Amino acid sequence: MSFLRPFLLGTIVLASPAALVAQAPAVRPPSVDTLPRPAANAADVASVDAIIKTLYDVISGPAGAKRDWNRFRSIMAPNARLMPARVLPNGKADVVMWSADDYVNAAGARLEQMGFFEREIHRVTESYGNVTHVFSTYESRRTADLSEKPFARGINSIQLLRDGDRWWVVGIFWDSERPGNEIPAKYLPQ
Repeated sequence: MSFLRPFLLGTIVLASPAALVAQAPAVRPPSVDTLPRPAANAADVASVDAIIKTLYDVISGPAGAKRDWNRFRSIMAPNARLMPARVLPNGKADVVMWSADDYVNAAGARLEQMGFFEREIHRVTESYGNVTHVFSTYESRRTADLSEKPFARGINSIQLLRDGDRWWVVGIFWDSERPGNEIPAKYLPQ
């Protein structure tokens, strides 16, 4: 997620502003979520389409608008991971590992403060048994106006679990587009 950019989706991500990822602490063991998972709205977790839409919806909103972090937590498996990749000053890469609670604490206030709208523009989905992987290409804006140029784009790698009753987000691992790391055409709308 750009969500998922250091914010989800996507995102996660859930998921971009590069400044937040650059300020993130060095890799450390992720914390364990301490808040119980609220009950999910059945419509939010009924299908892959529904949970991906919910993921992007819950992190998006205008400046000054509170996000529904209980809704966010309700789609995340206990101890799910949100993991923005980042480029280090030496040119190498590493990853920040957040629990859902870490993500809310690290990115939540900033998302609400600056205005953040992330939307999926392309998706590649692979499934086997109860496991689904979604490669979700996103673009991020400060407002909901689609004529506004996105300030970030990237790909959220979203891992989902179908437990027999509903879908869960197990992890979101993302990287942002930048010079030398352009999004390949196969992951863009045709």
